Amino acid sequence: MNLQSQIPPPPVGIRLGDLAPDFAARSTMGDLSLSDYRGRWLVLFSHPADFTPVCTSEFVALAQAADDFERRDCALLGLSVDSLFSHFAWLRMIRDRFDIEVRFPVIEDPTMVIGKAYGMVSAEDSDSATVRSTYFIDPQGVVRAITCYPFDVGRSIPEMLRVLDALQAVSGKSGLAPANWQKGDALLGDPTGSLDQVYKAKGQTDWFYKQAKPKGGK
Repeated sequence: MNLQSQIPPPPVGIRLGDLAPDFAARSTMGDLSLSDYRGRWLVLFSHPADFTPVCTSEFVALAQAADDFERRDCALLGLSVDSLFSHFAWLRMIRDRFDIEVRFPVIEDPTMVIGKAYGMVSAEDSDSATVRSTYFIDPQGVVRAITCYPFDVGRSIPEMLRVLDALQAVSGKSGLAPANWQKGDALLGDPTGSLDQVYKAKGQTDWFYKQAKPKGGK
C-alpha cells in the first residue's frame, strides 16, 4: 500500500515573500481591489463567519484600534464567506451592542475563491470554519508575515500591532527584531558572513549577536 498517496495535498496558497494575489470584490465600503492598497501597508484578515462570538470580539477590538493602524499608515481589510448584506446586518449589530462603528472594509467571499487562492482553506473544502488567517502585506504588495489561528481562538490585537511595528522597523534596513521586541527597542545586527570577522570579534558572540548600528553609526 502506498501510504504517500493517502496524504492529502497541502492547500494551494502563498508563502512569505510572494506577491499577494490581486482580486476584486464587493465590500461594506464599496467595490475594491487588493491593488488599491499599493503604496501603504495592509493587514488582510479573514474570519469564519458573521454573528459568531470570537469574530465579534475581534471586530470590536480592531475597530477600537483602527486609529493605531492608521497612524502606522496601515489599512485594515476583513474577509468572510458571508454575503455583503450579512456583513451590513452584523456591523449594525456591533454598533448597536458595543457602541463602535466598524469603518474598515469587510469583503464578501461566498465561493471562497479568495480564501482558496490564499491557502486559507484547501481547494476541496466546502466549509470555512478553519479560516482565521492574517496577512501582513507591505507597500509593494509583498506578503511579509502570516499568522493562522483556529476558529475557537481569537487574535491578539497588540501582537498584530507589534508584528507590524517590527516589520516596518526592519523593512529596507539592516537589523533584526528579537523576541518580545517592542517599538523603540534596539534591533539586533545581521551576523557576519566572514570567518576573518568571526575571529576578529572582541566578544565570543559579537559576530552574530549584537545590537544593530544606528543609521549613520560607525
